[in-house]
Amino acid sequence: MSTDIPHGFEPHFRRSPFTDPWEPLYARKTDKAITLGLRVGKPHTNGRGLIHGGLIAALADNTMGYSCAQALGWASSLVTISLAVDYLGNGEIGQWLSVEGDVIKTGNTICFAQSLVRVDDAVIARANGTFRVVKKTA
Repeated sequence: MSTDIPHGFEPHFRRSPFTDPWEPLYARKTDKAITLGLRVGKPHTNGRGLIHGGLIAALADNTMGYSCAQALGWASSLVTISLAVDYLGNGEIGQWLSVEGDVIKTGNTICFAQSLVRVDDAVIARANGTFRVVKKTA
């Protein structure tokens, strides 16, 4: 099983009690979006040893929300309004899972984003999300 982390990924910049059991998580920032990634392990799988759909949905939600926050200069928080995930394939322990965010449109109150979920180089899911922009209070 490979333990290599692809180029450009660093330890994830944000921790959450929800995602702590899935550590180590990695992130790659670009000017336009965030990509989250991890090396698939047993805690990421269902009873058949395949990547759990709930993990895919949660990481897609996080990736798109972080991507919207970055597009808005990290001046706002984002709350998920809707999330849709299409599952197209699966992955197994040892493979590299990445979730690539893409911001479609930002506004003062709403942000739209999408993401592609890959295992190694194969797309296994896609997601769309709509987020409420909530201004941070001082």
